[in-house]
Amino acid sequence: WDETHFGKMGSYYINRTFFFDVHPPLGKMLIGLAGYLSGYDGTFPFQKPGDRYEQHNYIGMRGFCAFLGSCLVPFAYLTVLELSKSLPAALLTAFILIFDTGCITLSQYILLDPILMFFLMGAVLSMVKCNSCADRPFSASWWFWLSLTGVSLAGAMGVKFVGLFVVLLVGLNTIYDLWDLLGNLSLSLVVFGKHLLARVLCLIVLPLALYTAMFAVHFAVLNRSGPGDGFFSSAFQSQLIGNNLHNVSVPE
Repeated sequence: WDETHFGKMGSYYINRTFFFDVHPPLGKMLIGLAGYLSGYDGTFPFQKPGDRYEQHNYIGMRGFCAFLGSCLVPFAYLTVLELSKSLPAALLTAFILIFDTGCITLSQYILLDPILMFFLMGAVLSMVKCNSCADRPFSASWWFWLSLTGVSLAGAMGVKFVGLFVVLLVGLNTIYDLWDLLGNLSLSLVVFGKHLLARVLCLIVLPLALYTAMFAVHFAVLNRSGPGDGFFSSAFQSQLIGNNLHNVSVPE
């Protein structure tokens, strides 16, 4: 059922047809992009679950989700290896995920779940890697992992609002980290201020900027009238090509 739901939204992006959905746009935009790049023309109706794709090229969209789902294994391996410094523990974690039926099933269809899990685990891995660079703050690797954490947070939030939970995890880790730095009497307040500013820039400003940019792209791409018109104001509908109100002068 969900593949019918999100595959249809991928088609909407390819056809630039406006629609409304409860989830933020990133996951569906990526599904649409994967379909577009792999030759899918956006004409499959996605009317009911189980319909055969026949000549329609759906492999690119499923393959994209499967690739992101397969990335969870090295992400889990590297995260556990970094936290435990134990190769057997990291290998066990990887094998548990490789042979997890739920993970395999979620990753083989056109769904938001593998995309969401990719960004969730990417955020955790980046956070753990950044913590491991604590002894060399403001180095290139420290900035890289801190920035990548922010990008992953924006990605998780941009796919589903359940991504807020990883934002909470990273936030608690950051508060603990800053509290620890504040208690270090060998650090001046200026250096602490730099640490605080770096985290504000990479973990608040950067994710918010990227999250806002996703919606900017969403509204720029979907410029044709579609099933989501009625959820928005007359002024908004007047901007959609094919709508009855298109180019009509609507008072604010």
